[in-house]
Amino acid sequence: MTRTAIALRHVAFEDLGLIEPLLASLGWTVRYCDAALDDLSDPALQEADLLAVLGGPIGIYETDVYPFVNDELKAIEKRLAAGKPTLGICLGAQAMAAVLGARVYFGGTKEIGFGRVTLTDAGKSSALAPLADGMVLHWHGDTFDLPAGAARLVSNENYPNQAFSYGADALALQFHLEADPFKIERWLVGHAVELAKAGIDIPVLRKAAAEFAPHYAAQAVAVFGRWLKEIGPAKD
Repeated sequence: MTRTAIALRHVAFEDLGLIEPLLASLGWTVRYCDAALDDLSDPALQEADLLAVLGGPIGIYETDVYPFVNDELKAIEKRLAAGKPTLGICLGAQAMAAVLGARVYFGGTKEIGFGRVTLTDAGKSSALAPLADGMVLHWHGDTFDLPAGAARLVSNENYPNQAFSYGADALALQFHLEADPFKIERWLVGHAVELAKAGIDIPVLRKAAAEFAPHYAAQAVAVFGRWLKEIGPAKD
């Protein structure tokens, strides 16, 4: 049975990245839905075997400024309530935390760049186990409290909640394990204003991406491949 993944996207260059070729190799079909433009009440978002909610340069709490976020949160809440496989990355992770009743807020520390994370005991026995010896790409300023009923999987020195699971089929990552470091230039251009305000040295970040790129791709395939296997075949 062919499985379908829908990626809910906020900006074009923050796409599925390293996940997309992995899904294709496993026989999945992939479709993008633009959060700000498309109908988020489309039944396809609930019928898909996987919904991946991607990142973006807004706050999930900015519903007055970006009204479409209300519809996005409703769609995510419906999937989580039904126990359907859902992956949240950065803004997507914050959206999952919000609909599960947790507080989402500016964390006070702008975290941009490659760094190590620490796995909890739950994390060590999860699909994220390959991160024990690896690096992840952080690109956020907002954070969230751990939702009730969720399992904390990853933390670091700046933020205790870097990843969590909820039930058997929902995974939220604050960091960008999906980002293809070979295509980092799109991120450097797309987030030029944010990088300048944060005082990030772009050549240094570019160099780090090139250094970690080969291992980063293998790490992403290991993590997401394991997680896709865990969530199993499409449910009838």
